[in-house]
Amino acid sequence: MSDACDVLVIGAGAAGLMCAATAGQRGRRVRVVERANKVGKKILMSGGGRCNFTNTGTTPANFLSANPHFCKSALARYTPADFIALVDRHGIAWHEKELGQLFCDESSKLIVKMLLDECAQAGVALDVGCDVHAVQRAGDGFVVETDRGRVTAQSLVVASGALSIPSLGGSGFGYTLARQFGHAVLPTRAGLVPLTLSGVHAERLDGLSGLSLPVEAASRGQAFRNAMLVTHRGLSGPAMLQVSSYWEPGEALAIDLLPGVDAPALLRTARAERPATELRTLLSEHLPRRFAQRLCEHWMESRPLRQYSDRELATLAATLAHWPIVASGTEGYRTAEVTLGGVDTDGLSSSTMMSRTVPGLFFVGEVVDVTGWLGGYNFQWAWASGHAAGEVA
Repeated sequence: MSDACDVLVIGAGAAGLMCAATAGQRGRRVRVVERANKVGKKILMSGGGRCNFTNTGTTPANFLSANPHFCKSALARYTPADFIALVDRHGIAWHEKELGQLFCDESSKLIVKMLLDECAQAGVALDVGCDVHAVQRAGDGFVVETDRGRVTAQSLVVASGALSIPSLGGSGFGYTLARQFGHAVLPTRAGLVPLTLSGVHAERLDGLSGLSLPVEAASRGQAFRNAMLVTHRGLSGPAMLQVSSYWEPGEALAIDLLPGVDAPALLRTARAERPATELRTLLSEHLPRRFAQRLCEHWMESRPLRQYSDRELATLAATLAHWPIVASGTEGYRTAEVTLGGVDTDGLSSSTMMSRTVPGLFFVGEVVDVTGWLGGYNFQWAWASGHAAGEVA
C-alpha cells in the first residue's frame, strides 16, 4: 500500500470509526488502519456482548480529567440523543437498563456493523491487521509507515486506545506518538477495575467468591450505590469498579453494607422488639446469609441482641456503615475497562480535538485524559470526541 489520503485514522475502535465516518461524509478521502485482526474489539465485548453504547444521563460530571471542563464542548455537540438517532436509523433494537444505560437487544456486533456501514457509505478505506511503524511530519501533512507501505495524509487522527485490556489490542502507542509531537502525557493507571485484597482481608472472605450484595462505595468524596461482588482475588461489581477510578492504593475506602438503611435504628428497634434474636440472624435478613455469618466471625461478635449496650450497638452500626476492609491494589490493565490519564488536554482544542501546536494532528477517545464512569459514558465520549474531530479533520 502506497497511498495518499486526506485523513488517516489510526485505530478502528469506537472513536476512530466515528471520526472516519464523520470525515468521510464531508467528502474527505479517509483511510483507517487497525493493528488488530478485527475492528471494534472493545465494542464487541462491551455489556456482556450487548454493548452499553451510551447513557441518557451523560453530563460532564460523569468524567474524570485533570481539566474537568475539557469534555463539555464535544459532549454538548454530539449527545446521547444523536447516537440513539443513528442506532434507530439502522434499525437496531435497544433497551434501557438501570441508571440510563442503553444496550442492544441482540448483539454488540450490530453496533460495529452500523459503524462499518456508515464508513462504507462515506467511502472510507479500512486496513485491518495493519500496524503503524513510524509517523513523520511532512510539510503541512504526515507520512506514515505501515505494514502495507507508506501513507501520506493531510490530517492524522490518533484513535489508538490506551493500556486497558491488552488482549483486545490496548497499548501505549498513542502516548508515544503524542510525546513525539511534543504533547505532555499525564500519568496513567487502570480504571473501572476490580480491587484486590491480600493478607488477613483476603483470608476473611475466602470461600465467598461469587457472592453479591448492594453497597455504597465511596472514595475521595465520590459515592456509588450498586452491587459489590466478592471474587477470588478481591472485590468487583459495578460499585467497586466505579469507585476504583477514584481510589488509589493506600487511600481510605468506605463501604456501606446497608445503603439506605438507618443501621442504628434497625439495631435498636430489633433489640427492643426481638431481644433474644442473635445478631447474625438479624443481619442475615438484610445481607446474604454467608456474608452475615462471616461478618460476625471476623468483624463483630454475634450475641443475642439484648446483651448489647447502646454503645456497642453504635459501634456495630458504624462497622456496617463503614466496613473496615482494606484493598491492597487493583487487577491492573489486564481487566481494567478504561485507562485513567493520557494525552494532556491542555495541548488540545476542546471543540475539535486538534493539537494546539501541530495543525492536522488529532487525538480522540480513550488516549485522551478524559475517562467516564461505568455505564456507557466512555462510549459516549468516543462518539462525541470522534465526531468533533471528524467534522474538521
